[in-house]
Amino acid sequence: MEAICYSIAPKVTPTPLKNDFLRRNAFTPVILRSNGCYSTRICKRSRVSAKVQHSRELDFNKPDWKLKFQRDFEDRFNLPHITDIFKDAKPIPSTFCLRMRTPVNEDFADGYPSDEKWHGYINNNDRVLLKVINYSSPNSAGAECIDPDCSWVEQWVHRAGPREEIYFKPEEVKAAIVTCGGLCPGLNDVIRHIVITLEIYGVKNIVGIPFGYRGFCSEDLTPMPLSRKVVQNIHLSGGSLLGVSRGGPSVSEIVDSMEENGINMLFVLGGNGTHAGANAIHNECRKRRMKVTVVGVPKTIDNDILLMDKTFGFDTAVEEAQRAINSAYIEAHSAYHGIGVVKLMGRSSGFIAMHAALASGQIDICLIPEVPSSLHGPHGVLRHLKYLIDTKGSAVVCVAEGAGQNLIEKTNATDASGNIVLGDIGVHIQQEIKKYFKGLGVPADVKYIDPTYMIRACRANASDGILCTVLGQNAVHGAFAGFSGITVGICNTHYAYLPIPEVISYPRAVDPNSRMWHRCLTSTGQPDFV
Repeated sequence: MEAICYSIAPKVTPTPLKNDFLRRNAFTPVILRSNGCYSTRICKRSRVSAKVQHSRELDFNKPDWKLKFQRDFEDRFNLPHITDIFKDAKPIPSTFCLRMRTPVNEDFADGYPSDEKWHGYINNNDRVLLKVINYSSPNSAGAECIDPDCSWVEQWVHRAGPREEIYFKPEEVKAAIVTCGGLCPGLNDVIRHIVITLEIYGVKNIVGIPFGYRGFCSEDLTPMPLSRKVVQNIHLSGGSLLGVSRGGPSVSEIVDSMEENGINMLFVLGGNGTHAGANAIHNECRKRRMKVTVVGVPKTIDNDILLMDKTFGFDTAVEEAQRAINSAYIEAHSAYHGIGVVKLMGRSSGFIAMHAALASGQIDICLIPEVPSSLHGPHGVLRHLKYLIDTKGSAVVCVAEGAGQNLIEKTNATDASGNIVLGDIGVHIQQEIKKYFKGLGVPADVKYIDPTYMIRACRANASDGILCTVLGQNAVHGAFAGFSGITVGICNTHYAYLPIPEVISYPRAVDPNSRMWHRCLTSTGQPDFV
């Protein structure tokens, strides 16, 4: 095992995001992962090692290395605050207090009298433990170790929630909300609760920026006034009330627009690229000494944001994927030598495909970007499909959109966000299956289902609805507390604030040696396709 280092390069190798915002120099912790393997054939390909790529290397022979690591960790996860720029900024008592409710009779026209202090605030020193498993060996399944002995080192991040003191007077706040990237279940839920929580603080001036970042500068787009009345029922529908788009104007132009329109709170809903843009906006505002807070809410169906248990929209995507998988199963099971192929979202990470396969119990083969696979040869997918047809009479394949890109011709094209346009692995697999069985002289009835846009456009389920509610509320709490350049997420079932650079270094990916992937393999019974 090699020593850990603090690297300016990612240590896993999923498809990188090609967004200009991501080209930055930020330290990323490199974690030693287990080099044990679920099977011998994928061992060499799926192993993740820690290589020295920066001079700031930890010397594990020194007795104080843990203390040094923890201090550096605290520095990196320290939250940017407006007092970093405005040293004389004075806090005021929070206007958020759930004790003061609308009076129910005339006796309490001025609110409910109480001599008690409300104990619903979060102390600034409250922390959430980022990692909770104490691995005893680097060879433990899914182990993430800092040193070769897998020593336990506590890593704490800031707890999210309302603070007792705030740094903005509600009457002076003009808040803006923007949704970027693609659609995702739960966008309207987050918008709704940002608006509702802002109004509880006392904010009256709230606008929505239409169609992503481009809405800041496009002459034919105007901000949408938002209030509780406007957003009251938007969570009952999918999509985004504000619309979405990729790309947009430059950071300087966006900040110019914010300055011109007096926006001093910006809530950005989006994925890695969008968060990189939010961080760039935050830095530009600091450069101009603008008293502005920029807070992100992580939105990605793929669940590929670092350090978080999950992102909103993921649970709904997995649930909705069951419909497509069940349809493919029925089609395959009802046909002579039937084979169903379902393509699900997952550009660089296979979380949806993996969880959908586990949830359905109907998948025979699950293919994800993180695990290499081949179609042909004695250990290929096609050979295993032939075995399934011979033994079961039918089969269902679930493939993530980013899987098997080495098997198809690259397009070299990029979308407006700078992401590489992927080849259609689902269609390719469908065609190769037909060719293979035709060559064998064996009839095969292949059905292909791509539910991508059906899943993206649906409303959030109950689980995501709760997550969206809390994320939206905590985003507002963070902004009023004076934090900027942060995002809010759920870490080990608790909500935390994280500096944006720490969550956008590279996409989170499925660990091929994790227990969850092993569970998926146990469920499907598939071999290694290499």
